[in-house]
Amino acid sequence: MSSLLTAGLDAEVLRADFPILRQEVNGHPLVYLDNAASTQKPRAVIEAMSGYYERDNANVHRGVHSLSVRATDAFELAREKVAALFGIADSAELIWTRGTTEAINLVAWSWGTANLRPGDEVLLSVMEHHSNLVPWQMLAQRTGAKLRFIDVDDQQRLDLSNLDDLLTERTKLVSIVHVSNALGTINPVREIAARAHAVGALMLVDGAQSAPHLPVDVPSLGCDFYTFSGHKMCGPTGTGGLWGRREVLEAMPPFHGGGDMIEWVELEQSTYAPLPNRLEAGTPHIGGAVGLGAAAEYLAGVGRDAILAHERMLLSYALERMAEIPDLTVYGPRDPAERSGVISFTLGDVHPHDLGTILDAEGIAIRAGHHCAQPLMRRMGVGSTARASFYLYNVPADVDRLMDGLHRARKLFGL
Repeated sequence: MSSLLTAGLDAEVLRADFPILRQEVNGHPLVYLDNAASTQKPRAVIEAMSGYYERDNANVHRGVHSLSVRATDAFELAREKVAALFGIADSAELIWTRGTTEAINLVAWSWGTANLRPGDEVLLSVMEHHSNLVPWQMLAQRTGAKLRFIDVDDQQRLDLSNLDDLLTERTKLVSIVHVSNALGTINPVREIAARAHAVGALMLVDGAQSAPHLPVDVPSLGCDFYTFSGHKMCGPTGTGGLWGRREVLEAMPPFHGGGDMIEWVELEQSTYAPLPNRLEAGTPHIGGAVGLGAAAEYLAGVGRDAILAHERMLLSYALERMAEIPDLTVYGPRDPAERSGVISFTLGDVHPHDLGTILDAEGIAIRAGHHCAQPLMRRMGVGSTARASFYLYNVPADVDRLMDGLHRARKLFGL
């Protein structure tokens, strides 16, 4: 199978933009299939960050000297680039965070503490990443609110058959993952948001896995909050963001207090700055924001429709090849149109950690474990899975290498 030019994306050409992919691991050319955990960085991102630190390094919003002005311009231009990637017209609605985890915690602590009371309910699903479970558990403990959960069906899709029973006048917030990091399942968040709003609830979408892989237009999702991580979309670690509807964000008390989020400070009280500053206390990760802006520009240049088509080609090819391997079980929807480029699987009784170690000896990087989704693993009846995940720089030859490695593992374990 050749590189997919019909999708408008030539992965063989794009691979040259990612210096890390040129190396060998354990004497073999690297095959990187751990993209759901973190993606690699193109030279454009590396150079943007290096350029900032070499030429413009200074604090933002606080200085009148040239370096500070240039740093502020680069910082806010990055916000505009990321907002444009997601179809966000008002970039002030985009709050910089360290990633999805901090963004969800921001909503839980700020909006949740201010708005939830005993007896109120937050609706989640058993599919959620721990980052979209633990903050709400902590919130429920603080406020007396109750958590309720949407189940999954036998193909690990959300079971919405009883959604009308789960959504009541007590529901104040629904928080659902857009794309499962453990399975690749794409959830109908637009439908869920509409039904949540019908009972007066707000909707948060965990976009950690959809932001890099789907052509997301955030306003069209109909949600009230959208969260994402920069390192999963070719940007640096420690970056990401929260989008929220302006009227909701403006009503939220600040998450942190300190510099840059204030308007006026007296000894006994303070007033707060307008968005986005009021939710961004302290010196931000300026170089990281610049890098994330470069990543957004890179992904826009490649084309997110092309990225999705390329991943689905790799996904279909991998599922076809995996069907030829005895003792291999694939989890998640059978239809590639219902999932992103993530495949969770088990191979006989081989522990996923052992499988990951064997593949690493061949230079193949996959993930093994519970993928920060322990309730989902228990619901599926497994302790952990192996996970291969694709991105725009993967090629069919990477799938072939993975399959060769799985066949070798079968022989090694006598399957």
